[in-house]
Amino acid sequence: MSKSRKLLLGIDFRVISITGDGRCLFRSVVHGACLRSGRSIPNENVTKELADDLRTKVVNELIKRRSETEGFLAGSFETYVSHMKRSHVWGGEPELLMSSHVLKVPITVYMRDKKSNYIKVVAEYGQEYGKENPVSVLYHAYGHYDLLKSPLPSL
Repeated sequence: MSKSRKLLLGIDFRVISITGDGRCLFRSVVHGACLRSGRSIPNENVTKELADDLRTKVVNELIKRRSETEGFLAGSFETYVSHMKRSHVWGGEPELLMSSHVLKVPITVYMRDKKSNYIKVVAEYGQEYGKENPVSVLYHAYGHYDLLKSPLPSL
């Protein structure tokens, strides 16, 4: 999908609200991966388990790729990893990148234009796993992620 094309919420995408419990990034990626593979979205308890499982795998991937990621993390690597293991800790860009590697899927992050209902691409991860049908998440400036579901086929 072209980064320059304006996308409209409600037309190009609909927002699937994700529980804001510190796992929203992981929950949104898990939901998106289920939809991408043609599976239905699991119930709340299963989603929580899948999100926690993804978090564990993401932390392990961070450790595995320490030489690639250490320079991008705030503070000491050990402290960051220890902190990220906690279920209530918010994930961010490093976790999105590692999620794309763990799941071997592209992930696209969008943000809403403050003055309209348009959204724009702000980051793309895992492009080496393809560009079609990425897991699409909506980042809210206050640290929350929701899932975006496209009612349209990928362009």
